Formats: sequence, structure tokens, C-alpha cells
Amino acid sequence: MKFNDVVQWLGTASFLAMYTLMSLNMYPWNIVAGTLGGACYLIWSLRVANVPQTVTNVASMTICLYGLFRAFG
Repeated sequence: MKFNDVVQWLGTASFLAMYTLMSLNMYPWNIVAGTLGGACYLIWSLRVANVPQTVTNVASMTICLYGLFRAFG
């Protein structure tokens, strides 16, 4: 499996964990999982030069990092 595939699957697993943690009301761990997923997809989007996905991931990472700062402040 290529590195890009591994990063995408890690991102997918992290987002599925985030949604599961959200449904179980496990704040702020859902944000931690979302941040990890966003970071994986950001790495992937930069590697494959997918500009729209890069913009989406930069925005999501900014929101997640703000949430983590507020949670763990």
C-alpha cells in the first residue's frame, strides 16, 4: 500500500472515530479524533496538490485547534 493510501485510510478511520465519539457525547475526544483525521487529509491533499481539499482541511484544522485550545486551554 502506498503512503498516500495509508494516510487517507488513517484519516477515514479518525473521522469515523470522531463521529462515534460525537454520538457518545465524548467531548473533547471527538475533537482530538477530528483533528487527527483533518491532519491526515491535509497531508494527503498537499501531496496530491488537491487545492480545494487543502483549503477545506486548513479551515477544519483551524476550527479543531480552536476547539482543542478551548477544551484543554
